[in-house]
Amino acid sequence: MARRTPEGPPPPLAVQKLRIRYAKRGRLRFSSTRDFARALERALRRAGVPMAFSAGFHPHPKISYANAAPTGTASEAEYFEISVTERVDPEAVRVALDEALPPDLDVLEVVQAGPGSLAERLEASVWRLEMRGVTVETLAYAVERFLEVEVAEVTRMFKTGAKTFDVRSAVVSMVATESEDASCAILQMVVRHTTPSVRPDDILTALHAVTELKPPVPPLVTRLAQGPLLTAAAGVADPLAADKEAVGS
Repeated sequence: MARRTPEGPPPPLAVQKLRIRYAKRGRLRFSSTRDFARALERALRRAGVPMAFSAGFHPHPKISYANAAPTGTASEAEYFEISVTERVDPEAVRVALDEALPPDLDVLEVVQAGPGSLAERLEASVWRLEMRGVTVETLAYAVERFLEVEVAEVTRMFKTGAKTFDVRSAVVSMVATESEDASCAILQMVVRHTTPSVRPDDILTALHAVTELKPPVPPLVTRLAQGPLLTAAAGVADPLAADKEAVGS
């Protein structure tokens, strides 16, 4: 039997790849990656971005998402890549796409992709948790006890069933700090990206198991950054730095 092929000419080839950082804020922290993908495709069309499409009977935009934050968490450092069929000015795309997206989905940076994989650069995340109803003294004590243990296991349900895994080894640093509200403490931590991924709620579960800390209300969780892990400084670097250097060279 002859192999079926789509009628008509093949889609235009991609001539440029863009890497984009965006923020997910406010109520839109409850949007899923799928929700964002739908909003993004509409915004790309409204902004007139010349998207590249895959071949075949069901072509789709050549967009890839990298390590999206869990639904319900805010983020200042979400990333995706898109291929385009015409060379474009990254800053012009940033402005047009930001205007086309709903408020609280904010496009922060657009750069031309250089060599290398963006996904491989996303080695760790910096998380900030606003712990309302918890004093900084209580949180500091819990952090001290948690950092003293070598293993802190949690169990989470996956598509393949329940899995138990260690979260302590993924925590590079953890610190408790004061906020302007004395009844609200801030937990900031650098968490290494692992398989399975260790999410902020996993660490909260482990904190409760180790120290019995249980905030009276769910914390407001924000990813501040993600990128190459800076072990000595207990932080992360800009994952788009290499792309900016490549364009500038």
